[in-house]
Amino acid sequence: MGWQRTWHHSVLDRINRRYRTHPALSFPPVCWHTAAMRDKSLEFLRTLVNTPSPSGHEARGQRVWLNYAREFADETFSDAYGNCVAVLNKGGSPRLMLAGHADEIGLAVNFIDKDGFIYVRKIGGVDAIVAKAQRVVIHTHNGPVKGVIGNVAPHLTKVDKERKVPEIGDLFIDIGADSRRAAEKLVSIGDAITLTQEFDALRDDIVVARAFDNRIGTFAVAETLRLLAGEKKKLQAEVCAVSNIMEEVGLFGARQIAYSLKPDVALVVDVTHATDYPTVSQQLHGDVKVGKGPAITHGGCNHAEVVARLEEVAKKKKIKLQHEAMSATSGTDTDVIFWTRGGIPSGLISLPNRYMHSPVELVSLKDLEQIPELMAAFALSLQNGEEFKVKI
Repeated sequence: MGWQRTWHHSVLDRINRRYRTHPALSFPPVCWHTAAMRDKSLEFLRTLVNTPSPSGHEARGQRVWLNYAREFADETFSDAYGNCVAVLNKGGSPRLMLAGHADEIGLAVNFIDKDGFIYVRKIGGVDAIVAKAQRVVIHTHNGPVKGVIGNVAPHLTKVDKERKVPEIGDLFIDIGADSRRAAEKLVSIGDAITLTQEFDALRDDIVVARAFDNRIGTFAVAETLRLLAGEKKKLQAEVCAVSNIMEEVGLFGARQIAYSLKPDVALVVDVTHATDYPTVSQQLHGDVKVGKGPAITHGGCNHAEVVARLEEVAKKKKIKLQHEAMSATSGTDTDVIFWTRGGIPSGLISLPNRYMHSPVELVSLKDLEQIPELMAAFALSLQNGEEFKVKI
């Protein structure tokens, strides 16, 4: 990959020119030290990240994904619950499943009090501390309703005592309604809620968004399909790129689609915790840095021969990998894919992510672009009928 230095044609500059509308939020030109991501790929990533897709409510994001992936696939389809698949080289062998989960964490309307304030239930691992004082959108049958998560001013709290850490039941949303009846005309129990923070660039290849976990995974598998479509004559495997649902609430979609597809081997893409910022213990959580390449995981659900092949093709492609160890579980869809139907040889590829499950998740586009390259090289390395088995 050829690195290039530009001032006004960087990804950041294109984002500012194309998408930013408020002059007070614009950035000065920044020197770009990495190859600029393909324009259509960047636009796809931004749209995918910004499209609300909380667990159980992924349909809007899945439409975005399918519309992009079908350009590079022989066929696309979705199942009963909304798992989406794009297939390339149908009938090839072995069948390779590339999986990322489409859903993000969020909230749901749980109760409306007599004054029109809305109380919530969690969808996935929401941290009540970072949710306070945020702007939100409630996704109703009649369209979006704006609101804010209320935060009592410090002037009205007793500052001489230790402040209580909020729990999810303490959060309430103000939509400007003055009664329960007024609020119920706008929202319903069960409506999904997301924060409003969207994709943005800081500098160099560093970008932030609320939902990189795990739109980067669905982005990566679609981009892998794009790369492989140009190498189809060399491809012997059947490749099934999957955007699966409801990972954040129990790894459910991956179980469904892995059972249906019956893949011979699977690669899962998700985010992992970067540990290169203050207060995080590398002794406890490992040494993973943003900007130092994707990470692969060793042990547990990660098949030793699949991991070895990933390391082999990464070396040939000169992709620098970071490494993680696991004990019982990975906390990703790999945990359920690997034991489906008697065992599917699986491997996990992760993008380093600072501030996971917050509105300001931070990743490197340089790291992200290497993941489709790695998976495409893995797919092209597969020989007709090849099997992955532990050597005894």
